[in-house]
Amino acid sequence: MPNDSVMKVQALHVHPVKSVAGTAPDEVAVEPWGLSGDRRWALIDDDDKVITQREQPRLALAHATPLGGGGFSVSAPGRVTLAVEVPEADGLTPFTLFGKKVEGVLGPAAAHAWFSDYLGTPARLVHLDEPSHRRPVDPEFALPGETVSLADGYPLLIATLASLEALNALIAAGDRPEEGPLPMDRFRPNVVVSGAEPWAEDAWGRLTIGDVEFRVARNCGRCVVTTTDQRTAERGKEPLRTLARHRRDGKRLIFGQLLVPVTLGTLRVGDEVRVTG
Repeated sequence: MPNDSVMKVQALHVHPVKSVAGTAPDEVAVEPWGLSGDRRWALIDDDDKVITQREQPRLALAHATPLGGGGFSVSAPGRVTLAVEVPEADGLTPFTLFGKKVEGVLGPAAAHAWFSDYLGTPARLVHLDEPSHRRPVDPEFALPGETVSLADGYPLLIATLASLEALNALIAAGDRPEEGPLPMDRFRPNVVVSGAEPWAEDAWGRLTIGDVEFRVARNCGRCVVTTTDQRTAERGKEPLRTLARHRRDGKRLIFGQLLVPVTLGTLRVGDEVRVTG
């Protein structure tokens, strides 16, 4: 790939409900805590802990589509589609996400019933009503006042097609290549970039996408969710087996970079991506 190739946004992804499949809009607004409508909802269990694909891989087969006003509709094979509106903030419900306390507003009873029936275990839907102050970015890598939605830890995740191709080549060259090639949805990024060199993102410090500036907070450590086929909910060994051999940062297996917005605006498919630091 030539060094002077222009990097562009190949796709954008918004996931209204954490760990549930989302949508790929042509454009989306950037808010301080992430893309508009991205991961503002999550499911919690009877112990008030967030439920993700780590525990419930079948969440991959449910699809959430944004509706006006911050709500969404959810569908799944063999299930009636349910529309969910943003609840009235009559009171806050505490829950834990990766051991940290967060507060949000419980969703409607119909949503609790829909997800509980779908997963076969009690589940309640919760909405992050005030992302401006409910959940700070990891202080080790944050600037003062930075916050995040219910994403794993940072407002946006960016990945490149070139690095995915390079990873799939490593998988194919391995001892058991039968699981490759893997699609990008294994990594659930917000922004997918074309035109980059493989692994060029390792050196990025600051980006401008269209007219919006971002700082790169750190690389993204990957978990068991990446081994889940997002179309079947079945799990394998890849990409973690290959990342463990080729893409380590200490104990972390890495793919993609985590971004924090510096300015706000709108991202669009086709926007130029420029490295500015």
